Amino acid sequence: MEEIIRIRRISIWIFFLPVIILNICLFISVNYLIFENTIFVVDQLGRSAFTIPYIDGGVSISRTARNYPTYLIFKPGMIITAFLLIKYWFANNNMAQSINNQKETNYKFLFFGVSSAIFLIAHSIFLGVNFEYDLYKFFRRFILLGFIVFEIIAQALLVIFLFKVKNKILDFINKKVLIFKMILVALLSIVAIASLPILTSSGHTHFKHALEWNYFIGVVSFYLLTFLFWKKRQA
Repeated sequence: MEEIIRIRRISIWIFFLPVIILNICLFISVNYLIFENTIFVVDQLGRSAFTIPYIDGGVSISRTARNYPTYLIFKPGMIITAFLLIKYWFANNNMAQSINNQKETNYKFLFFGVSSAIFLIAHSIFLGVNFEYDLYKFFRRFILLGFIVFEIIAQALLVIFLFKVKNKILDFINKKVLIFKMILVALLSIVAIASLPILTSSGHTHFKHALEWNYFIGVVSFYLLTFLFWKKRQA
């Protein structure tokens, strides 16, 4: 199945590209002195003391990514990631059609997956653009929330589909990885729901920052598992 090869190639890029970009932005934010006396002097708001935000929550993703010069890396990187996501979900839809011999069927995960990618593009475009209007602030939060919610729903729907058809594709898959994908999606859903009261309250800043860094890694880890899920060589 050619779609499996395509899915594996796209998924590994979806994992590594945003992880590398995000940590480059973090490196620049923490090591801002390196860029003094160059055209890439880091904005004051984008500077941070040494931190490992995955552990101490010392800085937010937004702060490391929305200021000059990091947005020059972050914005195009996330937009490219979003287009890869769109290709990924269409490839999975084609794969599902092939498995079930339903060439005219579009699966629900396609809608949610493509929608999440569109939300990511919008978030990348508006990141760092500030207007002192409550409606605009709500709009930005809605976009980010939309990306997370639609992404998790798409992942869950795809895992459910793969579980249902696993007996048809046993020669192509690693069944243990499917279990890991199910556990990951369940954990992401539980953490999102359990953290909602804290995220909507004031305070707990460091916890919120640490959560967003680790949650981001959790979301993109789904695509690393996808790469491992499909076998490299098909029978």
